[in-house]
Amino acid sequence: MVDDERDGVRLTSLDSPLGDGLEVTKRDLVDHVDAFADRLVPLLADRPLTVKRVRPGAAPFIQRDVPKGAPEWVRTVATWSDRARREVHQVLADDRRTLLWLANQRAVEFHVPFSRVGEEEPTGLVLDLDPPDGAEFDLVVRTALLCRQALADAGLTAAVKTSGSTGVHVVVPVHGSSAEDVAAATRALAARTERLDPELATTAYVVAERGERVFVDSTRSGRGTIAAAYSPRVRPGLPVSAPVSWEDLAGVRPGDVTVTTAVGRLGDGDPWAAALPQPQQLPADLVAEGHTIPIARVQAMHEGKRRARARAAEDAG
Repeated sequence: MVDDERDGVRLTSLDSPLGDGLEVTKRDLVDHVDAFADRLVPLLADRPLTVKRVRPGAAPFIQRDVPKGAPEWVRTVATWSDRARREVHQVLADDRRTLLWLANQRAVEFHVPFSRVGEEEPTGLVLDLDPPDGAEFDLVVRTALLCRQALADAGLTAAVKTSGSTGVHVVVPVHGSSAEDVAAATRALAARTERLDPELATTAYVVAERGERVFVDSTRSGRGTIAAAYSPRVRPGLPVSAPVSWEDLAGVRPGDVTVTTAVGRLGDGDPWAAALPQPQQLPADLVAEGHTIPIARVQAMHEGKRRARARAAEDAG
């Protein structure tokens, strides 16, 4: 049964629960995406989209491949999926009606890479701050300010937004560097942040090694993805990844901005576009330092295998 039609997209079951435990209706999601379409499209356009979808009675799931039965006007791009070991066709959310169609599919989260289709150079990098379970948000704020200091010491500036979960994203627009160099620079920035206060910040990829410190995650830069500003997240109430000024960061709390409050809190402007500095050239010394730092995920994998071999040898002995 069609409840509404917007921009040629037939919207159904709008007053039904969006998903289990989310405490919002499908209409709440659709209305949010529609209200922020003009601000979301510039962040998503020409970037292969990964979404997280929900369904009542089922667990949320990640989707990169375009769903079967998609309208012919939905643009896609063929990409290689290492996980699926095959070519997939990812949606390019280039206009309002594509966003509305995705919301009608119960696509809640919108994740994009830093590179556009046909371009190799990333347009930015991110330091993703992930606090330990149950930590006060003040720890995240203090770590974000450390990141800001590390960036300033390198001659760089950034904008900050809530992740929509429990952390924040510190985003630096860049130009003129390869994906590998951008990833390396991000590792160096994370390491420099940690060195400013190793009791507060850590680059330890293995959760058990972080203790009560905030994880400065450098792994989403280069060829990774980021939840776009204004994207909802799959959590109760559907909090939104919301732009915040550095001056106001200390007063922010996760979950302040949701799909039902975002319009009232963020207004009609585009605070994310206003906050982002102009793209910057990465300093050569920062990139060079980063290339001496092992990739955290790979290092953790090798360490896990080493420990497994040691346990096996011990058991055999």
